Amino acid sequence: MDQGSIARILKQVSGGEDEIQQLQKALLDYLDENTETDASLVFSRKFYIAQWFRDTTMETEKAIKSQKDEDSSEGTHHAKDIETTGQIMHRAESRKKFLRSIIKTAPSQFSTLKMNSDTVDYEDACLIVRYLASMRPFAQSFDIYLTQ
Repeated sequence: MDQGSIARILKQVSGGEDEIQQLQKALLDYLDENTETDASLVFSRKFYIAQWFRDTTMETEKAIKSQKDEDSSEGTHHAKDIETTGQIMHRAESRKKFLRSIIKTAPSQFSTLKMNSDTVDYEDACLIVRYLASMRPFAQSFDIYLTQ
């Protein structure tokens, strides 16, 4: 991955969100901007929003399950584990709120909300997709799957 390009894109995209949300917003801006030239980008945009929402839900469920498993096996609460679970829950809720706001916004309204429409070009969009895909659990555990 080209971390320099990712850092450049993050600098160009303004927002107080976390890094993943900034990249998601930049990619959605790019897809929305180019839907007039390629109709399949409308589907791609909806697919990404749905997939990111599902990933966030799965992350939250895993955090809750791991906390319950630790509680039942040890019988004691660890402040550090509860804190990280709380942080995961907070981050997941903020991501869900972000995705819900995008879902509720009509595509024509979404394009008026863009700050920098020329921030991301095709190559940057491809890089963002590869970077976000590398953050998914399957991509992170791909070596384990190959070994097995």
